[in-house]
Amino acid sequence: MLTACLFAQLALILPAAAQQLDATVGAETRINEQSAESQSRVTALARESQDMLAEYRAVVSETESLKIYNDNLESVVSSQRNEVESINRQLAGLESTHRGVVPLMLEMIDTLDRMVEADIPFHLSERKARVLRLRAMMDLAEVTVSEKYRQVMEAYLGELEYGRTTEAYSDTLASTGQTVDFLRVGRTLLVYQTSDHSVTGWFNPVTRGFEELNDERFRLEVKNGLAIARNEKAPDLVMLPVPAPEAVE
Repeated sequence: MLTACLFAQLALILPAAAQQLDATVGAETRINEQSAESQSRVTALARESQDMLAEYRAVVSETESLKIYNDNLESVVSSQRNEVESINRQLAGLESTHRGVVPLMLEMIDTLDRMVEADIPFHLSERKARVLRLRAMMDLAEVTVSEKYRQVMEAYLGELEYGRTTEAYSDTLASTGQTVDFLRVGRTLLVYQTSDHSVTGWFNPVTRGFEELNDERFRLEVKNGLAIARNEKAPDLVMLPVPAPEAVE
């Protein structure tokens, strides 16, 4: 009888205990699920915070780089502004210089023209043509003043070089129209000889004309001088007619 009562009580207690256990397990399961969800949210928030922190640091770094770049750019712009102002001042001064240089170059060309006319007449056509080119160049707007000055000085240097050189060349004798061999010794002497060596002459700076040299000894001397100038013979002493210096009054 007692056993039957015990079983009856157990039958009543077990279902209630099972229900309570199920409720406890369910509550714990829900707690675990909620905890897992909370952990996921925390993990996501932590990752998001790290991403935001990295982005913030990148923005700060970029901002610092931009500041450094802007500071440097400002220095460059300031330097360029100063350079532009300096160039403008130089251009203003250059314009004033141009106004003084151009008349000087024109005068130099006139002097060069007079010098060619007064000199012994070697390469006369070439030298006169150079003077004409210089005059025409001075009227060309597309040629800079510095280039004009360079060409004028180059012409003067070419003329100076003539005074230090000796050369032999063929050209037409102005007085007869005959082609002869000329021997130029600096700017001091200009002699000539026909190709058959039959006629020898010189430019007389006193009379400003070409004259024959009737002295037979000059025929061989001029022939030898032409050969030396052409590097056909070794340098040697030759006797050539040199005008005597005029007395200064």
